[in-house]
Amino acid sequence: MKRVAVIGAGFGGLALAIRLQSAGIDTTILEARDKPGGRAYFWERDGFVFDAGPTVITAPEALAELWKLSGHDISEDVKLLPISPFYRLSWPDGTAFDYTNDDTVLNAEIAKLNPDDIAGYQKFLKYSEAVYQEGYVKLGHVAFLDFKSMIKAAPALMKHQAWRSVYSMVSSFVKNEKLREALSFHTLLVGGNPMATSSIYALIHKLERDGGVWFAQGGTNKLVAGMVRHFERLGGVLRLNDPVAAIDTLGDRVTGVRTESGFAMEVDAVASNAEVVHSYRHLLKDSRSAQRKAARLERMKFSPSLFVLHFGLRGTFPHIPHHSILFGPRYKGLLEDLYDHGVLPEDFSLYLHHPTATDPSMAPEGHSTFYVLAPVPHLGKFPADWSEVGPILEERIFAEMGRRLMIPDIKERVVTKFAYMPPDFQTDLRSHLGSAFSLEPLLTQSAYFRVHNRDDAISNLYFVGAGTHPGAGIPGVVGSAKATAALMLEDAK
Repeated sequence: MKRVAVIGAGFGGLALAIRLQSAGIDTTILEARDKPGGRAYFWERDGFVFDAGPTVITAPEALAELWKLSGHDISEDVKLLPISPFYRLSWPDGTAFDYTNDDTVLNAEIAKLNPDDIAGYQKFLKYSEAVYQEGYVKLGHVAFLDFKSMIKAAPALMKHQAWRSVYSMVSSFVKNEKLREALSFHTLLVGGNPMATSSIYALIHKLERDGGVWFAQGGTNKLVAGMVRHFERLGGVLRLNDPVAAIDTLGDRVTGVRTESGFAMEVDAVASNAEVVHSYRHLLKDSRSAQRKAARLERMKFSPSLFVLHFGLRGTFPHIPHHSILFGPRYKGLLEDLYDHGVLPEDFSLYLHHPTATDPSMAPEGHSTFYVLAPVPHLGKFPADWSEVGPILEERIFAEMGRRLMIPDIKERVVTKFAYMPPDFQTDLRSHLGSAFSLEPLLTQSAYFRVHNRDDAISNLYFVGAGTHPGAGIPGVVGSAKATAALMLEDAK
């Protein structure tokens, strides 16, 4: 294995390419868009910098490892800044909760909701530590290629009641409903319904407590740029603005890739960071096994999409922290509407990103950069005309933020704005049904039951990113890169 093509310059593709190039394998990344990053794309408008996302950086040691492989340090290319509180959570009745890993502050916040839940939280923390060791440390960077690997992991999954949902498990430890929401919402950040996602995902709490929550100075796009700089320093090649048209195969082997511009290269292996259905259905359209796989994938459950409103405001807002969660009046009912019923409800819960709280350079002087994100059903459940729905939802979100953030004149302060909607995920990212996180992280769609890091039939075809094990989120896709790289390097021997 001397020459490899990686399709897609998202976090997973970049992390994998760095690992391969660090090991001496000639690696070329082929990216369809004009900038690297995938879901971590960015825009510059009217002096404002807008990250597409993700904006919550955790497990910084997993990122730093990509530089250490070749004797470098991440600080050569990226400056990571700590965020505190991690998030400010708020509810319509005015209750606020600062989520942090400072035990003194956190216990005081819990006591405001229910002093009796402090002891219950300590029990939840022990549970989170246990599933972190099993689900992240032991299994988060290891490929599940056969059912035996799943059987081997089964005793630990049973021990920690992995069949229960995160919300159910949290509720067994704490009684206050707001605290239950505060300790279970994290699965939404990787596309999972807290009412259905396996309790193993409670490991996210431990991940944040130990590693903290971080922000790359200049935006998530600067972390992407730093990864590209490091990859190219090692001798890797990145081709932008040239979508892959086909992965060529002969029998059960990949032989090369072709792009829409006519560029072609012969390779010893291909790793796809492209969306999994797109990879199988469109890039491997001449492979019968790939078409059978695509048909199976299309029957699986996919995560919701997102409505993301980016906007720049006149003024600065020191009372608004870097990350906020604005819960709506419903929790379980709202999640049922999004995940089960496929309707766009009147109410919503919002994630607000305010990067200028940490880095004022992301907006002109005296201005602020924001994005607000609302989960919405994917296009398979809610095939609406978003050119009509989007402006209505935008008005409702601005009205809610004006009330909740104490900015009554928020609309008058807007300097620039634009929305990113489900059809944009489908068009720009080739995302199946406009899903924002690929396959929904259910227990029956995890580990062995997810897209394998190496294809079962095509022996030198590999996958990395949100659709493969372990799943979405920066730690997830960087972990998938580690698992896939281990397979590729072993196969190269």
